[in-house]
Amino acid sequence: MELFLVAFGALFSIMNPLGTVPVFVALTQEHTKKERALTAFWTAIDVLVILMLSFFAGKYILSFFGISLNALKIAGGMIITSSGFALLTGKFREHKGMKRQKVQDDIHSREGISLTPLAIPMLAGPGTISLLITYNQEFVLTSQILTIVGSILLAAVAIYIILKSAHFIVKFLGASGINALSRIIGFIVIAIGVEYIISSVVDILTNIDF
Repeated sequence: MELFLVAFGALFSIMNPLGTVPVFVALTQEHTKKERALTAFWTAIDVLVILMLSFFAGKYILSFFGISLNALKIAGGMIITSSGFALLTGKFREHKGMKRQKVQDDIHSREGISLTPLAIPMLAGPGTISLLITYNQEFVLTSQILTIVGSILLAAVAIYIILKSAHFIVKFLGASGINALSRIIGFIVIAIGVEYIISSVVDILTNIDF
């Protein structure tokens, strides 16, 4: 149960679906309620597929590129920390490349927005993928794998519920409320990233023969 809560908490914080709510609302303003629900559903499915592939194909990715687990954890920790700073400073969309004019023109001309930009890069970005690749290497028991899969499924369900309710959330919390929550989550994300870097450095130092 502890692993489930930790994994879900880390995934939810790093993906930060609440931070995606304003983007979702902006891109679906002219959609009907049914179309918004469908977009939310397919976004959740796309994220689920990406996360599952990241988790189960992680060891093959590391092996192919010859990357050590500690190197991945340090790199992933840096990415996660930078995402946290972006949330904390209110620059989440800029961090995801969402404020570039060319990108804005492109996404507004798309009919299908579930895969890009919502699933990638807004939700399932490099930080989330590197986290799951690390989990793939750290947790190898069948019970642990099932627990991680369960946390991924719950994260996908949470994304669907939040995006489906996005327009209501914006009306209820307002832009300032969402911004405040994102900053709190940003602080947690920074802590997660720093923890990954520290654990990797400690592991490297303890394995050095003096």
